[in-house]
Amino acid sequence: MPVVDVMNLEGEKVGQLELADGVFAATVNRHLLHEAVRHYLAGRRAGTHKTKQKSEVAGSGKKLWRQKGTGRARVGSVRSPLWRHGGTVHGPVPRSYEYSLPKKMILGALRSALSAKLAEQKLTVVDEWKLETHKTKPFAAALGKIDGESRTILLVDNGSNINLERASRNIHGVSLMVTAALEPYEVLRHDHLMLSREAALKLSRGLSTEKGETPVQIEAAPSAKAPAATKVAAKAPAKAAKKPAAKAKKDKPKAKPKAKKG
Repeated sequence: MPVVDVMNLEGEKVGQLELADGVFAATVNRHLLHEAVRHYLAGRRAGTHKTKQKSEVAGSGKKLWRQKGTGRARVGSVRSPLWRHGGTVHGPVPRSYEYSLPKKMILGALRSALSAKLAEQKLTVVDEWKLETHKTKPFAAALGKIDGESRTILLVDNGSNINLERASRNIHGVSLMVTAALEPYEVLRHDHLMLSREAALKLSRGLSTEKGETPVQIEAAPSAKAPAATKVAAKAPAKAAKKPAAKAKKDKPKAKPKAKKG
């Protein structure tokens, strides 16, 4: 399994994460990537193109001259496609360019895109996107500490983060997406990919092809560490509280049998 360093917003290493082989170390399939990108771009097309037919062009429908006897070609209307400013024959009409693509192909392309970024050393795992303010300047400085060379960066987080959304939307070349909406096209379009630790774990579990393959956190981040003594102490009172209840149940006097009526 590939092992990546976990960085904080100060650009310091705070741990390591072992990711799934089938997701971040898969064989890069260029054909799948091409099909996934083509499918994504086709779905984004507006399809609002339109030309006017003969019946939609402005102009009179009167016959300009009689059918025979003038020596000229016969004509019926100034809106004829043969004339200037006339209608268009078989022109484009509004339509949708979307088409279906098997889900397995899209997921396979996403695995290839993630594996390609990791192989090119253009993937960074950030401990968490915890920002104290929504200001752009401190967040841009934090991105510079983590990676100051890439021109375009894709940020990936698990859920909604208001401060992160507001701080990143004014930085040119920086985009933000959630794991559920991650597309192979967006991964390939950006120079660098930055995943939060939770997003990397979710992608490893969700896209893994093997059931037993789970990511392992080798060295936990300081905020994620929990002392074992605290957990044991928390469980002890719960067990002690159950014993008196069980004892009280045993000491409860039995009800006296009712006397029979003679």
